Amino acid sequence: MTPDFWHERWQRGEIGWHQQEVNAYLEAHWPDLGLPADAQVFVPLCGKSLDLMWLASQGHRVLGVELSETAVAAFFAEQGRSPRVADLPPFRLYQSDGLGILCGDLFDLQPSNVANVAAVFDRASLIALPPEMRARYAAHLQAILPNRVDILLITLDYDQQHMPGPPFSVTPDEVKRLYADGYRIDELADFDVLQTSPGLLRRGLGHARERVFRLQPVSLAAGQPG
Repeated sequence: MTPDFWHERWQRGEIGWHQQEVNAYLEAHWPDLGLPADAQVFVPLCGKSLDLMWLASQGHRVLGVELSETAVAAFFAEQGRSPRVADLPPFRLYQSDGLGILCGDLFDLQPSNVANVAAVFDRASLIALPPEMRARYAAHLQAILPNRVDILLITLDYDQQHMPGPPFSVTPDEVKRLYADGYRIDELADFDVLQTSPGLLRRGLGHARERVFRLQPVSLAAGQPG
């Protein structure tokens, strides 16, 4: 899956993953992280998600990364904002009132880009990637993030034989394989979403579940009761 794939999807408006409202799991479970209001939050592969605005409304400084400049421009236009734009090779940084999006390839991020991040919200990043890229993605996040950072992760689990991604199926076992070495993994919620997702039903799926995980760095979770 190349950058051209995502550029073409955005240019053609084929963005079925985009939600027209704030993610309900984010609203329900973000308080579990107990972050200070002014903490910086990182949203990988953010697109033009309304979740960015919700996080900002909580007082957080928000940093996204997005490959498509079409998506970045659409986000600020739809929110009625005129961002400042600065070149930070290999990225362009769009910023407005405590909310910034780095336009470029997530895999080009360096620790310096996310040095002030206190938490990560991943709704559409891990499940956007095919299996061979997910291990690289998880390893890259762990390599660049500060060692104190919690991750709120949302996954979709279904029979991959019946539907090609994206979004891809990511099982709880895979979450453990990808993150268990560095994080304590707590499953916060598990919902059957097949009957409420007509698109998934049309694909002939027999099951589809969304799961919400909190990933805490083991250095922080070690002293907490299990």
